[in-house]
Amino acid sequence: MDFSSDTSAPAHPKVLEALARANAGNAPSYGADPETAALEARLKTLFETEALSVWPVASGTAANALALACFCPPTSAVLCHREAHIERDERGAPEFFTGGGKLRLLDGPDGRIPAETLAAELAGMDPSFVHETPPALLSLTNLTECGTVYSASEISALSRLAHASGLSVHLDGARFGNALARLGASPAELSWKAGVDVLSFGLTKTGAIGCELIILFGEATARFAELQARAKRAGHMPAKLRYLSAQANALLEGGLWLELAGHANAQATRLAAGLAGLPGAQLRHPVEGNEVFVTLPDSMARTLSDAGAKFYPWPEGGYRFVCSWATPDAAVEQFLSIVYPASR
Repeated sequence: MDFSSDTSAPAHPKVLEALARANAGNAPSYGADPETAALEARLKTLFETEALSVWPVASGTAANALALACFCPPTSAVLCHREAHIERDERGAPEFFTGGGKLRLLDGPDGRIPAETLAAELAGMDPSFVHETPPALLSLTNLTECGTVYSASEISALSRLAHASGLSVHLDGARFGNALARLGASPAELSWKAGVDVLSFGLTKTGAIGCELIILFGEATARFAELQARAKRAGHMPAKLRYLSAQANALLEGGLWLELAGHANAQATRLAAGLAGLPGAQLRHPVEGNEVFVTLPDSMARTLSDAGAKFYPWPEGGYRFVCSWATPDAAVEQFLSIVYPASR
């Protein structure tokens, strides 16, 4: 009953098999290998565009920080939600990698930035005012840090506002697969077709050992040389890049990543349905992916913890439960069999 995080899950067996295949013989270094070339070709098909460049890294923090640094100068700012991962959980990495870029925080229910909030922020900025830190970039998160989704139309509306004010758009897609599985949209519809310039495409939470992809779209591909230079300087240009690319290829093959994300979402839906009917329990956010945020009586939380269930108290209150590609039916059933007697 480990609902602590989807990063607690093991790597998918097909990832391990792909690594073994990639380990056969020598291959060129620093991304000049066949696995990385195959990954770029696969992504161009998946995202329905030839205007795409990709750089694999081992962590989501590296993906976000490097991506933001390519678009935000040290004298500018990134607009993001107050609960965004780049604000809450990355220990100042975006500020460090940009050389001093500032995060400007916006509010909105359930982890989403409303279009009217962004419009008001943009209308109030004055780049000519020397005492102000003007934004260069809008960063969105999908799934959000509250487990909710932005639809393609919502991203499009926010991107139009950002682009009209001269801002680029970054999407933190640590759980991009979970958002797609929920919406039934295509990767293109939820990224570049909706105005996203750079995507942090997460696969670690969907079965990789550690693999995140920084993907540049359209005119932003002109920044690929800068991205590589920043990756090299920051220590994110491993000589044997083929092992990162092999993980991505294994998960993207045949749509496995979406299948795994869909399983995680379904388990979270089951968990939420059971919790929502319990006395004293209240869902804090809509369950639209693989995360459940819920208020529980302290006695119930203790009962679950004593029975071996793993989950986290959340800073905003209540508790977070996360399902993964490896969450079995038995874990959800055992969890609910413990909770229901405890509630009577």
